[in-house]
Amino acid sequence: MKRMFFIFLLCSVFFSIEAKEYKVEEIPLVHLADRTRYVSNPDGILSSSVVKAMDAMLFSLEEQTGIQTLVAVVTAVDGGNCFEFAHRLGQSAGVGQKGRDNGLVVLLSTEDRCVQFVTGYGLEGVLSDALCKRIQQRYMVDYFSEGDWDGGMLEGIRATCGVLDGSMENIAEEDEDVMILYIVLALTVIGVVTVVAVIWRDSRCPNCKKHDIQRVNSRVVGRSNGYITTETTYRCLKCGHIFTRQTTSFDNNYRGPRGGVIVTGGGFGGGRGFSGGSFGGGSFGGGGAGSRF
Repeated sequence: MKRMFFIFLLCSVFFSIEAKEYKVEEIPLVHLADRTRYVSNPDGILSSSVVKAMDAMLFSLEEQTGIQTLVAVVTAVDGGNCFEFAHRLGQSAGVGQKGRDNGLVVLLSTEDRCVQFVTGYGLEGVLSDALCKRIQQRYMVDYFSEGDWDGGMLEGIRATCGVLDGSMENIAEEDEDVMILYIVLALTVIGVVTVVAVIWRDSRCPNCKKHDIQRVNSRVVGRSNGYITTETTYRCLKCGHIFTRQTTSFDNNYRGPRGGVIVTGGGFGGGRGFSGGSFGGGSFGGGGAGSRF
């Protein structure tokens, strides 16, 4: 009986530790005590060596760029909403330099199975929502799916620092090149299909609908402002129907100004942002992205 009670007590303690849900105010702000530390790891989920390596990268990042980062790795968060928790954590801590809005919060909740990035408006241009998601999917979630918290966080923070300090621009460039390739291929396919459809349509007799017509003759019927109108006569070899079609094209012999349309455009922008200061003050909000695993 004593043995069973002891086992039950151990299981209770184990599951109570695993199921701990942190409130925002319970996250230790290690950076306030030591300006070279950025990773809050209260449950010891990450190894000390990985925490030191991440702290070193994030310290170097702030020294080079001024970007402030808060990383929190916990078993679970109060309410289970990783974005809301990361947002409130950044707001409470005041991550980012005041006036530059250059703060970043990275949250990993192992029980909630989520990783969340929240960025300030000042980072939107270099660390967009799409790029945050790309880093998570490419460098983190595969590790997390296997329970390798050290590997996922180390690779994710390394990639994030690389983007922010400019040493890993290829993360964005590779996907942009692929996207451009897809766009070019799509436009090529659309162009080919359109040409084939036009040829197929124009080769059909309007009377019997058969695709067996022959051009009889062609003559110019008009010229205007650099364009030439041609009338072509066709005869259907199936039903004998004779018909004409007119087409307009550029006049290669024209030397005057051509008519046309001038197209002008503008731009757009926007996004969420925050203004922050040193850790421990200021308000926080921002964009970012999250992933489940």
